[in-house]
Amino acid sequence: MAAGDAEGPDLRCCLHRLSRREAGPMEEKKILLVEDEDNIALALEHLIARQGYALRRIADGTRAMEAIVEDHPDLVVLDVMLPGSSGYEICQSIRRDATLSDIKVLMMTARGGEVERRKGMALGADDFMTKPFATSDLTDRINDLLAEASDA
Repeated sequence: MAAGDAEGPDLRCCLHRLSRREAGPMEEKKILLVEDEDNIALALEHLIARQGYALRRIADGTRAMEAIVEDHPDLVVLDVMLPGSSGYEICQSIRRDATLSDIKVLMMTARGGEVERRKGMALGADDFMTKPFATSDLTDRINDLLAEASDA
């Protein structure tokens, strides 16, 4: 990335890349985390990095689609409530673009209602989780979705 790029790599990003080198077959898997809450994002970044995946984080909905088109990740871990565009809008945009149809989408929200889950699934999410969740549940779902992507 260019110097001065607002989404340029930081130390955590570089460490993620170094840890991926020893990850074997998962090395090619890319995850885009779209989460505006720094404390949640930091925990998720650590958890995902331990799995050996390449990771990029975007903190607002406005830049999410640009990053998705630019990076074409294997999986987008997408918060519902974001500044700019909502996770629902982003998911719908991904599903409307045929060039992005292979991207898996895991939506998550602190609003645990069935209505939110149904809306996310109806808009094309591959899975939906309610915060807080067990870290093992998240890693299992990420691994399952990426395995499905490999099989497709």
